[in-house]
Amino acid sequence: MVTSILLIEDDDRIRSALRLALEDEGYTVHEAASGETGLAAFAERPVGVVLIDVLLPGIDGFDVCRRLRQDSDVPIVMVTARDESQDVIAGLEAGADDYLAKPVNAKVLAARIRALLRRAKAFAGPGSRRVRLAFGQVEVLPEDGVVRVAGDEVHLTKTEFRLLVELASTPGRVFSREQLLETVWGYDYFGDGRIVDVHVRRLRVKIEPDPAAPRHVLTVRGRGYKLAGS
Repeated sequence: MVTSILLIEDDDRIRSALRLALEDEGYTVHEAASGETGLAAFAERPVGVVLIDVLLPGIDGFDVCRRLRQDSDVPIVMVTARDESQDVIAGLEAGADDYLAKPVNAKVLAARIRALLRRAKAFAGPGSRRVRLAFGQVEVLPEDGVVRVAGDEVHLTKTEFRLLVELASTPGRVFSREQLLETVWGYDYFGDGRIVDVHVRRLRVKIEPDPAAPRHVLTVRGRGYKLAGS
């Protein structure tokens, strides 16, 4: 089945170039030149992946991402004009799964998209881990894509869910950022550890009693992250 992509980019030349490159990779691409038209297009016809430029006229890319995240866990890739920490982190905090800096390398972009889709299918398909994971007041059902905290279901994005399952499957094991990039995002050498750090922060907000003093998803200084069951 062909994956459809919504490309929200106001620059006609960049949008056209990315559309042609992604179509060459076998994707169906729907275009939008503003945040408003992008949101309307997604509401009318949901897609498999959304690419959002940060600097959009009217509603900016961060706000578009936040609005999509209110109702959807669709994989989102932010495209930034500058590879600066505050832009990258703002995009990830808004709910993006990944980011790329301009000028965008079409082959790298296609690889990122394939990785996101591959990991989503791996967790949603018949090969999903048919187990129940539990620690503290948190219960994770990998097969069903369900997470409960103190009995109440909480919504995680697909990437947040994959990250939690990876950590919870081996409590006490320390995962480096590079290992998590490879297992959760599906790539390593061109990944960015900031992606892991921001997703861990977002995950803590949703499952920890006190995100500022986490009890479950712990930082191991200089090494990475681990899950402590107590």
